[in-house]
Amino acid sequence: MPSRSPRAGRSLGLAPAAWIAVILYGVFLLYPLVQSLFLSFTDKNPLQAGSEFIGLANYRELFSDDRLLSSLLFTMIVVVAVTVIANAVGLLLAIVLNRSTANYRVMRTLIFIPQVLSGVIVGFIWRSILTQNGLLNSALSRLGLIDEPIAWLGDANLAVVSVCAVVSWITIAFATVVYTASLQSVPQELYEAARMDGAGVLSRFRHVTVPMIAPGMTISVVLCLITTLKLYDVIAVLTGGGPAESTRSTAFYLISVAFTDNRFGYASSIAMFLLALTAVVSYGVTTLLRRRETNL
Repeated sequence: MPSRSPRAGRSLGLAPAAWIAVILYGVFLLYPLVQSLFLSFTDKNPLQAGSEFIGLANYRELFSDDRLLSSLLFTMIVVVAVTVIANAVGLLLAIVLNRSTANYRVMRTLIFIPQVLSGVIVGFIWRSILTQNGLLNSALSRLGLIDEPIAWLGDANLAVVSVCAVVSWITIAFATVVYTASLQSVPQELYEAARMDGAGVLSRFRHVTVPMIAPGMTISVVLCLITTLKLYDVIAVLTGGGPAESTRSTAFYLISVAFTDNRFGYASSIAMFLLALTAVVSYGVTTLLRRRETNL
């Protein structure tokens, strides 16, 4: 009786796992995506028995919806601020913590903790810190830096700054890990050669470190963009979109339209718009950064 080859056995063994992966991919990604796309062309309301096909009416409403446009403006402000802050501070921390001793490994682990915490937990933690009688105002008052509590979450401008700071605190952890891994992959021989050629610290950073960590920088920047574009959980707990809807992100507005206004059709069109925006922005930034990698 002829025996089966090891390759054939491995192929047959992998087939069930592959089919399971395809089924899960279809059930949890493709089906909701197609369903949402279909609903975006209807006036679906869960409180009504049926729905009607209304074509592109929902998409036309997007461009005249002032609440959506204001939420999009806030979202872009957070995206730009968080991406710049997280990558700048993350790179700085990675350079400082790029050591092989046990103490530095422990510090890298501690810095990564915000990334593994739930956004809801982070929101509750920082809400208790930033309230009128919270930890931050109490500390500033005891130091004599303020006479009255600052409304970090009650003033529109300060609330935007507070959201950017909290989200940056989360994403800095991820950026630090990415840059640390990139720095550890840089051959030390390159630094030695640059040092022998008389290159200073800044010159070595510009001509050795930056080109070598460019792929990691691309990953960090793009993932920060994607994360902040779909920001919801931290906003929901920290500010609830206030005050006066000044911190309402596009994802938060989407959820509000769907489950407060019960307009599933219009919410689906916002979801499709946000998906397209995320895809375009991430693809464009990735393309630009990849070209930059080749020019370094």
